[in-house]
Amino acid sequence: MPLSEHEQRMLEQMERALYAEDPKFATALEGSGLRTYTRRRVYQAVAGFLVGIALLMAGMVAQQVWLSVVGFLVMLGCAVLAVTGWRKAPKPGEQPAAGAGAGPQARRQGRQRRSMMDRIDERWQRRRDEQQGGQ
Repeated sequence: MPLSEHEQRMLEQMERALYAEDPKFATALEGSGLRTYTRRRVYQAVAGFLVGIALLMAGMVAQQVWLSVVGFLVMLGCAVLAVTGWRKAPKPGEQPAAGAGAGPQARRQGRQRRSMMDRIDERWQRRRDEQQGGQ
């Protein structure tokens, strides 16, 4: 749920006050932590995927089906973690749009990020309003 304009202004004021009081601390909190966390999560998932391959191969060599199945499941789980972590990771240099003065590009991105169900609901409402207005 997006912040209201009043809440965005309050957040901007708090950010400016934090930068004024302790700029070193404010720059440390800026947002590189999320990028580092997601990158680390993706690397761990890739390492887990390699462990899954090793388990799969070991199960095939030792003719232990259960070990191969475990290896496959580890590979599958790590692949899912890597893909979801990669999608959530902010791009380098990308910062979340905060504040009312974010500009038209941030508004355009917000419009693009609406879910399919939101668009369908909007179209349904528009059609219903047009039908009620025409009668």
